[in-house]
Amino acid sequence: MLKDYDCKDATDLAGRLAAGEVTPGELLDHALAATERLNPRLNAVVNIREDVARRSIAAGPLRGPFSGIPFLLKDLGCEAVDFPSHNGSRLLEGTRYTRDSAIYERIRASGVVTYGRTTSPEGGIGAATEAAVYGGPTRNPWNPDHTPGGSSGGAGAAVAAGIVPLAHGSDGGGSVRIPASCCGLFGLKPTRARLPDGPYVGEGWAGMAIDGFLTWSVRDSAAMLDACQGADPGAPYHAPPLAAGYMQAISRPPRRLRIMLCDTKFTGEPIHPDCANAVRDAARVLEGLGHHVEPGRPEADVKAMMRAWTDIVACGTALGIRKALGAKGRGLQAGDVEGVSRGAMAHAETISGADYLEAVSRIHTFGREMAAVFDPDGGRGPDIILSATLAEPPARIGRFAHSTEDYVHYRVGPGMIFDYSPFCAVFNASGQPAASLPLAMSSDGLPIGIHLAARFGADEELMALCAEIERAVPWHDRVPHVERM
Repeated sequence: MLKDYDCKDATDLAGRLAAGEVTPGELLDHALAATERLNPRLNAVVNIREDVARRSIAAGPLRGPFSGIPFLLKDLGCEAVDFPSHNGSRLLEGTRYTRDSAIYERIRASGVVTYGRTTSPEGGIGAATEAAVYGGPTRNPWNPDHTPGGSSGGAGAAVAAGIVPLAHGSDGGGSVRIPASCCGLFGLKPTRARLPDGPYVGEGWAGMAIDGFLTWSVRDSAAMLDACQGADPGAPYHAPPLAAGYMQAISRPPRRLRIMLCDTKFTGEPIHPDCANAVRDAARVLEGLGHHVEPGRPEADVKAMMRAWTDIVACGTALGIRKALGAKGRGLQAGDVEGVSRGAMAHAETISGADYLEAVSRIHTFGREMAAVFDPDGGRGPDIILSATLAEPPARIGRFAHSTEDYVHYRVGPGMIFDYSPFCAVFNASGQPAASLPLAMSSDGLPIGIHLAARFGADEELMALCAEIERAVPWHDRVPHVERM
């Protein structure tokens, strides 16, 4: 059975464990061997704690949906006593925690056997994973000259390479969906506040950031989100309650939906031909399933949102660095942080408290603009917006390196992050659920993700649609030949 471990989703493996076909220890052995064999080429897995994983198995299985399945945490957030973190930064290297985060407590209760972490760019502010603290870039299993995305790039690479069947990520501007697109995986960003943030933070990036998962299958994401959903005590706000849960939602097709097809950027500029063709192909699949598809673009001020996002994240980055320096009792030293982070700190210095609140207000205004797209006055808007996940196939290593100190250009300059990823952050700002599905490949043999977004709170309908598409055009037999890297 272990010969096809990397071609199975976690739900399938959990069934085999329950049937006694394999043991948790054997699966962990396989994951550790795959890590040892592949990680020198990928640079995706860090901070391995085999002793913690062995103790977890010895303590006996939990009753969660993934009891005994090997698992990895992103090396950014998801604070856990047993798993120190570098948080993608030399300044934060080896950070230890005094208590577990709420999201980790729920992940652990799902039954997974966590044995390490996965790489992330410093501060989580990039669409590539090339942090200096890890000694080099993280590479895409489909082609090592290309990025697996960011900021959950290590998670995407580890799952796509078959090291683990699913992994934790987080998404503040596309950081689950971008790696899903780059690595040929499924990733869903839930509605704002669907998952817990506490106790270490009340909200991430003014509510734009949320945890998530990289998986091969829709059902794996559905089961893990069910296991983790719900606010923690004292959360500043809650998502609208689910009707029955993600797994129940995928048990039947959704109603026939109105789909807005956008094969350009939301601002009208063209995207890479391979990506545009992939969007149109996905539209034909949806039409074949009986959904109503019409071309369109959301009427919202995307460029103003991007500027506000850039300011908010700069302030969040500066705060994180200041807190780390305060804990160390010293000032910033050469080599502590990378160029983009220094640039973010410098940009944050130009932003007053009033400016910051104005940026948050701009994000809130944008959320209302996007809500109006789905529910326009006096008419029926779309149920789903269909686009590419990225405007291009996966970028080459080095294009989005953190060496530059021009943080603003890095985010909004020509050919930079928001040109490359113009769709994902829109739905972090609006708080609406959105997913990337691995439906296409570029002419160069690289994955292309298709992006679907729904109304605020309509996670179950979106997940049901993703499962329907997965059944119509399954992608599970499309895997990278990572052994040839």
